[in-house]
Formats: sequence, C-alpha cells, structure tokens
Amino acid sequence: MKALLLCLLLTFPVLSLQAAYAQDKFQTEGLWEGYDAEWGHVSQQLVALAEAIPADKYSWRPAPGVRSVSEVIMHIALANYELLSFTGPKLPPDLKSNDLEKTVTKKADVIDWLKRSLTAVKTARAQLKPGDLERKVKIDGKTVTVDGMYLRIIIHDNEHMGQLVAYARMNGIVPPWSK
Repeated sequence: MKALLLCLLLTFPVLSLQAAYAQDKFQTEGLWEGYDAEWGHVSQQLVALAEAIPADKYSWRPAPGVRSVSEVIMHIALANYELLSFTGPKLPPDLKSNDLEKTVTKKADVIDWLKRSLTAVKTARAQLKPGDLERKVKIDGKTVTVDGMYLRIIIHDNEHMGQLVAYARMNGIVPPWSK
C-alpha cells in the first residue's frame, strides 16, 4: 500500500507538469516565430474556440443589430477569402452569395467554412515565390503590397478572435487555451 501511495505521489507531479507543458505549448506555439507560425497559432485558436462554443450558442448575439457567434465566424472566413483574392487566388466556387454570413448558421457548416478559409490562406502563402510579398495589388483605390494584405488578414482574424473570446466568456465558456 505504501509503495502504491509513493508511486502515485511521484507520478502526479510528472503528469501535472506534462499537462501544464501541453497547455503552455497550446498558448505559445507559433508565437514570436514569424508570420507562418503566427498564422498557425491564430488558426488553431480560432478553430478550438469555434469548436468549444455549443451549437445552441451560434445564434447568440450580445445585442440586437450586432453579429451573432455564427455571423462573426462566417465574417472571418469570408473576409479571409475576399482579402486573399486580392493577392491572386480565386474565390471558392461555393462563395456565390453575398449573404452567406447570415445564411450559413449550423455549427458544422460554419466551422467547415472557417477551416477551409484558414487553409486557403496558409496554402496560398506557402506557394508564394521570392519577391511575391513585395508585389503591388489594388484594394479600395489603394496600391498595397501582398505582404500588407497578409498582414491585414492575420490582424483581422485576431481582432475577431478577441470578439469571439468576449462572446464566449459572456456565455460562461472558457477558451480552451485558458483552462
């Protein structure tokens, strides 16, 4: 019995450290390591948060006239595609309507759109050739670089992830990386 107790006492701290390391890795993986790693970080957090929010909360909104949970996630996904399209890649063929933000509301469908858009950005950036980031593109009457467009995409995703964190916490949901 003493041997079992001793074994448990010695094992518990190791398991606790492993759990803490895994949690810390989830919180910090990709940080400070450049755009691609940061993109992986925000992508991982967006998907984890979208999956953590229960389906019945996807229609929740903090006030009338403010985007619901599903609308915020769809806004992220659609903006990823739209902003990316200015750098060269075509919009996906199923992006046919301007009201998808309001009509795609089922959790599984919303998460699918989010994941596909995150992958589209990652894939397009991975296929860039030397010099492509300095290439000029036009948006809203401005001439900007492809690099500037990718920066806008990651900033936009982080901005709305913050909004989703607030939505989640207002509904008693703890973001997975904060547990």
